[in-house]
Formats: sequence, C-alpha cells, structure tokens
Amino acid sequence: MDSNQSPESETKTCEYDPNVNQDELIMAQEKQIAEEIKANIAMVGAQEGLSTLENEYSNDAVYSSKVLSLLPKFSNVRRTRPDGNCFLRGFIFAYLEYCIYHRNELERFKKYLEGSKEELFKMGFPEFTTEDFHDMFMQVVNDLEGSGSVERVEAIINDAGTSDYLVVYLRLLISAHLQKNAEFFSFFIEGGRTVEEFCKQEVEPMYRECDHLHIVALTAALGVGVRVMYLDRGDGATVATHDFPEDKEPIIHLLYRPGHYDVLYKA
Repeated sequence: MDSNQSPESETKTCEYDPNVNQDELIMAQEKQIAEEIKANIAMVGAQEGLSTLENEYSNDAVYSSKVLSLLPKFSNVRRTRPDGNCFLRGFIFAYLEYCIYHRNELERFKKYLEGSKEELFKMGFPEFTTEDFHDMFMQVVNDLEGSGSVERVEAIINDAGTSDYLVVYLRLLISAHLQKNAEFFSFFIEGGRTVEEFCKQEVEPMYRECDHLHIVALTAALGVGVRVMYLDRGDGATVATHDFPEDKEPIIHLLYRPGHYDVLYKA
C-alpha cells in the first residue's frame, strides 16, 4: 500500500464502482476461465478407469450409486474439455476410433463426406469456408485410411486447428439436417425462432453446447448410432439411457453429466 494511502481509501477501491462496466468484467472473467481450461485440460484425454468417477463422487450418495450401476457394463472413461464443444469432440473422437477397427465403416463415412460438400453448397452455405472445413475432414479420413491408429486419432483431435475444423464441419452438417427437415424440427424450437434462426444462434457457432436436437440431427445425418448414459439426479439408482436414433444399434457410448459429455468404453 502507498504510504500516502489510508486503509479507508484502500477499502473504497474494492467497493462496487458504478462507473465500471460489469458486463465487461464478467466477460473478462469468463475469458480467463476459458483460457485456464485450454491450458490445463486436453480436448480429449487419456482413458481412465471408472474408479476415477467413483472417487469423484464418493461423498455424493446419488451420483455414487449411479456410477456403481455403470461398472458392470463399462470399464473406462475418456474425458473431454468442457468448452461447449464436448459432445461433438467426444463424438468424433469415438467415431474415428471405432472406424480404425472397422474399416468398412471408415469407407462408408468417407463416401458420405465426399457427397456432403455439394449438399451444403446447394443449401447456401458459403463455398470458400465450407470447402476449407470439408477438405480438412477429408484429409483426416484419408490419413486414417492409410495409417490409422488410436494414437493418431488422439493426436488429430488434440491438435487445436484440425480438431476445431472437424467440429465446425459437424456443426454445418447438423444445421443442414435441421433446415432440410425444418417442418418437423420447428415444433421443438422454443422462443418463437425459426429453424434457420436456431441454427445461426445455437448450432453453427463454436462453443455452443449441444442439446437433444443437435444429437438427433447429427446421428440421423451420419447414420451413426449413439447411446447416451445420463449421470444426473433423476429418479432411481441407475443411469437413464437414450439411443440416437432409437432404431439403430449404438456404436458410440457417451456419458452425460449436466452440461457435459465424456466418452465411455464398454467392459
């Protein structure tokens, strides 16, 4: 403290200042938190035993009992960065990992991707940027087709530039599917928004969390089965589950905790 500054004046500097823009302060704090997350948490981490979840919830009876209910079916979890892209990051990691061991699925996905660009162009997505995101995705698939390994998938998804391009393209695919089926999806969008408005505000921007509609659209567009295990405070001592789409065998398993998704591995 300056020798000319009294304790009273120091206290006053800590009080609420009406001249300071509180929204800017909040945004600065959020930015700082986001930077700390980036610095300390991998986009997709290494596999961990479910014992880490047991320890995490050892003092929470509800969550602890539900984690125990997962143990007979699942052995490991792979955590994703909690930055609003966790569902998409977890999905594409788990899917590409699956494709490493099922080359016919990788080939099917490649053919889907090849045709998806023109479909997006027809729907009015900007050609220059869309092509960049598409080309990056094709480069990744071609890379994995030639020398695919789980370690390679880990490297790809944890490379910020590449990983973000993949996430953006998935967001465009979700947006396209929602808009192509706008008559159906319009009934599930709140706030009087059109499907196009919802896509521009909640789907296409990075760091926007995915909800039920995002998952329905992505799994339907790609034809990939996903089972989500809901670890929350819902009724019962076991986790609730939901398959997307309901008529397709899941090849990807994700663990949902309020506001966040991680990858699960079957025992």
